[in-house]
Amino acid sequence: MLNRRILLAQGLVAGTALTHLVAAPPSIAQPARRPTRRAEPAPASTPATTPLGPLDTAAKFAFIMDFNTGATLLDKDADAPMIPSSMTKLMTAYVVYEMLRAGRLSLEQELPVSERAWRMGGSKMFVEVNTQVKVEDLIRGMIVQSGNDACIVLAEGIAGSEEQFAELMNAKARHLGLDSTNFRNSTGWPHSEHRSSARDMAILAQRIIQDFPEYYKYDSEKTFTYNNIKQENRNPLVQRNLADGLKTGHTEDAGYGLIASAERGGRRVIIMINGLRSMRERAEESERLLEWSFREFENVTLFTAADVVDQVPVHLGVSRTVPLVGGRDLVVTMPRGWRNRAKVTVAFSSPVPAPVQRGTRLGQLSVSGPGVPDLNVPLLAGADVARLNLPGRALAIVTRFVTGG
Repeated sequence: MLNRRILLAQGLVAGTALTHLVAAPPSIAQPARRPTRRAEPAPASTPATTPLGPLDTAAKFAFIMDFNTGATLLDKDADAPMIPSSMTKLMTAYVVYEMLRAGRLSLEQELPVSERAWRMGGSKMFVEVNTQVKVEDLIRGMIVQSGNDACIVLAEGIAGSEEQFAELMNAKARHLGLDSTNFRNSTGWPHSEHRSSARDMAILAQRIIQDFPEYYKYDSEKTFTYNNIKQENRNPLVQRNLADGLKTGHTEDAGYGLIASAERGGRRVIIMINGLRSMRERAEESERLLEWSFREFENVTLFTAADVVDQVPVHLGVSRTVPLVGGRDLVVTMPRGWRNRAKVTVAFSSPVPAPVQRGTRLGQLSVSGPGVPDLNVPLLAGADVARLNLPGRALAIVTRFVTGG
């Protein structure tokens, strides 16, 4: 028999006993608040999709995600091929950080500057040919100054050539599940086969912050001086103390792009935009969308790992019921005001036959409603329930037959 319980979302969050909640229809969804007139972008040909409805953005490509839950807050051609330009350097950084973690490289180690690295065009750290540069300085030159020369020194020092280093980058991209990505160099220098997607770059940023917090600190540095040349971090959100990383990019074909992350009140967001028309438009649009992400959404703990969501009857078990749990803290990203719109449903088959092993999937919790992203979470047995011995089973069968229970 399939049991379903429809729960008031507000009661669930507040910790009300679930088995006593009754069905309630969702309220009519309120329209999403509009961004302030001051920050309105120029109308785009196609708006981005969000859980709140369409949203105009001047970016050609855009993707915004919650760092902790992975929820998509905004998507505009997030899986379409795009030119990542200097945002490519995030993968170069990821490979370098892995080498540091593995002990195959050290921050104090010095790498030689080849003529190729010295002659490299575009943004530069201004390393000098036939000198040795510390790895930590090269990291700062790559992240803060966006130095193409720094990237090539690192690539050649690790793999022998930039081409071989690009193979390492692509292998790592496949390992991370970045299916729309193909790198041809370490810098993002224009190449017809060099591509990624907004979603892939956001996932890469997430993994850098998650996997290498000890090195992510470089992203928040506002200036770096090398060879007596002081350069500012090119990320406008970092300069304005609105974000703590990650990278900007620009080429003639790609336009202006930015990937950034910020944390407020324990909640972190990653924003990726590309294809803007100017540095000013990039700065204004990234700030507008970042503020929108924090203003319009919140993270909600539906239940913790120890919370019992419901009790499931057990047939011929030493215990008559088994607790139904989530097995982990369930934190979801929802539009603010979602409690007035969301419907939370718990479904499970009943009774379940003994024996029951802890961790066995027994049911599902579903969240739905107007303007609320659909969410399905497996529910697990929270305890072991052994099967009754033969006399116990016989007595239980007789009792059930007599009482009809």
